[in-house]
Amino acid sequence: MRRSAVSWSLRPLQSCAASGTVPDVSTDLPPVATPPPPFSAAEVARRRRLVEDCAAERGLDAVVLYGANRAGSAVPWLTGWPVTREAVVVLRPQSHPVLLVGFANHVPNAMRVAVDCDVRPCGESTASTLHGLLGEAERVGVVGSPPAPVRRVLRGAGKVVELDADYLRMRAVKSTEELAHLRYAAWLTDRSAAALIQAAVPGATELDLIEAVESSYGGTGATNHIHYVAATSMAEPDRSVPGQWPTTRALAPGSAVVFELSTAWGQDMAGQLLRTLTVEAEPTPLYAELHRLAAAVHEAIVAQLLPGALPADLLAAADPVLDKGFVTVDDIVHGFGGGYLAPVLSHRAAPSGPHAERLVEGMTVVVQPNVATSDLAAGVQTGELYEITADGARSLHAFPAGLLRGGAVL
Repeated sequence: MRRSAVSWSLRPLQSCAASGTVPDVSTDLPPVATPPPPFSAAEVARRRRLVEDCAAERGLDAVVLYGANRAGSAVPWLTGWPVTREAVVVLRPQSHPVLLVGFANHVPNAMRVAVDCDVRPCGESTASTLHGLLGEAERVGVVGSPPAPVRRVLRGAGKVVELDADYLRMRAVKSTEELAHLRYAAWLTDRSAAALIQAAVPGATELDLIEAVESSYGGTGATNHIHYVAATSMAEPDRSVPGQWPTTRALAPGSAVVFELSTAWGQDMAGQLLRTLTVEAEPTPLYAELHRLAAAVHEAIVAQLLPGALPADLLAAADPVLDKGFVTVDDIVHGFGGGYLAPVLSHRAAPSGPHAERLVEGMTVVVQPNVATSDLAAGVQTGELYEITADGARSLHAFPAGLLRGGAVL
């Protein structure tokens, strides 16, 4: 028999009258001149109400959200605290949210940064501290990937209800404030890419390119989400996708550089831009073919980014890559903005669960059909972050498309 719903209402939230509903989606891109303000109390209340409504519907006594080692997007989404070593959010009906923070020296900063939370240290044992907080809870919802000791505590409390798919749905549609942060992050990412392009001259190394990227936003308060890059000779290629760690490999005339950049603002809200450039040379026939195919597939997918579209149809638009004997290494489409979100689409498997659900206005997704040879010796990058509007896709970036030339000033 289903238990009666637990009352999760903490207090009237006059500052967020529309909590639990689809947020407003702005229809006009404002000029990006100054950083957006921090997320408001109304925005934080909206997010917590979504979790509370889900918990009440599932008949939960508590919800636990876990993050560690800078991973676990639900923690900053609900508290404003970027995960450092370890962080756990515990939500109980009629109770103030508790944020457990790993490393005692991180707690003072968390007390300043976290929004409307009871901040406490994880203590000598996160599992033991969590056990004390859960008390007599019998049904506990979980978001994230807690380690074994924490899992044992959760199972000991009673029924564990996985909420990761529910969480993905909560994050799918962006609020007006979230879109403002993403637009600013996209602008910062465009600046990062322009700096990389200008630095991509003969003799520069991959490390030099990353230095140029990070110098473009140094002192602004922006942070690095991902800055991936790889250089290779177009005549004898041996790299098909950007590397997560840059090397001392130097560029030369005839080099190709592929990169994927995401400069972040605020609570890990980042743009995402993927491009390919050549150094003092026209693209070879192979690189020209790879990029033409990637651009055509990119255009075909973007044309389908409409409310109600099925992710399976987006994935099918990338089939020409396989038909021509090439491959895709990365995800072709993925939700983005405060986390790696649904739908995540690739040639590795058919979409399922939240990744198969129809697109909704206000979602933000990255389209990146990065095409590579079957031996992964050569490949190109092209893609960026889009907002899905009632009229179709709108890029949050203003960066030139196409195969670019290193050393150019953009």
